[in-house]
Amino acid sequence: MSWFKRATKGIKPQTKKEMPELWLKCEPCGEIIYKKKLEENSHVCNKCGFHFRIQSADYIRYLLDDGQFDEFNANISSVDFLKFKATKKYSDQLKAAVKKTGHNDAIRTGFGKMFGHEVVMSIMDFSFIGGSMGSVVGEKIARAADEALNRKLPLIIISASGGARMMEGAISLMQLAKTSARLAKLSENGLPFISIVTDPTTGGVTASYAMLGDVILAEPGALIGFAGPRVIKQTIGQDLPDGFQRAEFQLKHGFVDAVVPRDEMKEKIRDVLEFCSDGAQSSLPNGELSNEEVEKLAAIDLPLAGDLDQEQSN
Repeated sequence: MSWFKRATKGIKPQTKKEMPELWLKCEPCGEIIYKKKLEENSHVCNKCGFHFRIQSADYIRYLLDDGQFDEFNANISSVDFLKFKATKKYSDQLKAAVKKTGHNDAIRTGFGKMFGHEVVMSIMDFSFIGGSMGSVVGEKIARAADEALNRKLPLIIISASGGARMMEGAISLMQLAKTSARLAKLSENGLPFISIVTDPTTGGVTASYAMLGDVILAEPGALIGFAGPRVIKQTIGQDLPDGFQRAEFQLKHGFVDAVVPRDEMKEKIRDVLEFCSDGAQSSLPNGELSNEEVEKLAAIDLPLAGDLDQEQSN
């Protein structure tokens, strides 16, 4: 039948216009959220409080005064010195990650201010090969610690990582000792190190600098652990409690100092910085705090385990 045939040859089909994704679904509660509203709420679901993963640029905007971040060592990049190849060459993975994120590796380091307090800040980015820790991540953290030491400034590290970068073999594991040794120098000189653990913080990062902070703050619901649940269960031969690797469980068992919602994080860090800037470094020769200093630190309004239990019961 002729009416099913084109009267004019060469007509091109209409191309579908790509529409920007304006909405997101919150996986825990199913709420459909307008992206702009989500950004205004620090990427936190206003219904259930779920904290979406965010990138380093978002943390800079939320935490630093006027979003000002004076980055250093930005040009250091990883090298495929083992010529590693699995389903994809490591060198190709690096190129793809740089193109995707616009950064040379999984961490950014720089200077900034929080309520006027100058700090050295290191921010991991999970979107760069799962925030894995290789030679560059270890080197940049070591240099950030050196900058903090030289300028007598507090160091803040925001962790988001799947662990050590297997494509760099033993070199990635050496970063655990390297970063830990540098942070020990800060402690010896009475300079504070605040560690902020976000979802996820696992593997070698948890086994090194992420859990070495003088104060360790966690975002709600953050996955924090070393090995995965299956590996742990096979090792100890026991069933594991629900949520045993989440921030709230870690708080109750003393692995983190407080669980702080993202929109309150800047104020809580300010409280810790002001405590430290008031000359609250240890006055005792063995590095411990005096009773007066302990009382002052305890006065900082942080949501501790007891507070969480009360909120859940209500």
